[in-house]
Amino acid sequence: MHTGCWQRYGNILNIDTSGASAATAKPEGLNYAGVRASEKIAQRDLKNMDKYHASITEVGQNKCVDPALIAAVISRESHAGTVLDGGYGDHGNAFGLMQVDTRYHKPAGSWDSKEHITQGAEILNDMLGQMEKKFPTWTKEQQLKGAISAYNAGARNVQSYDGMDIGTTHNDYANDVIARAKFFKRNGY
Repeated sequence: MHTGCWQRYGNILNIDTSGASAATAKPEGLNYAGVRASEKIAQRDLKNMDKYHASITEVGQNKCVDPALIAAVISRESHAGTVLDGGYGDHGNAFGLMQVDTRYHKPAGSWDSKEHITQGAEILNDMLGQMEKKFPTWTKEQQLKGAISAYNAGARNVQSYDGMDIGTTHNDYANDVIARAKFFKRNGY
């Protein structure tokens, strides 16, 4: 598999992460938090995620986004689609596997389509571009982590490297997604 394209944005495996917060882990029935909790949640989503493996891989290659990262966002946002109501979540404000915010974006494709995953990857790329401009001295990995945080809470929310998740859902979005991405990377994504 050709991986060079997304390597220019940094390697997901080299990004530090504290994993899921207790606020994310507890509703999942876990009495522990951290990387172990993120991995457990991702493991639960793996079987459903495999339905989308081919689309995730293709979009990742086309849009230069690590497929493991796309899978991790899908896991965090919709548990691979299993918690959506007619493709919607967040009280009808978010659409599809990657929960694209309908207040800021016009949804593309059906909720579980390649078009939808492409749109989510494009939003991630847009956030990455904003992080590169906003924090030019950060490493590629730091910019990528910032982009993941911005995917959830917007580029304006990212103020510092250590505090980037403050203001994201459960204040752990990028850290949880990165820990899940590392799990998906080890499991064929």
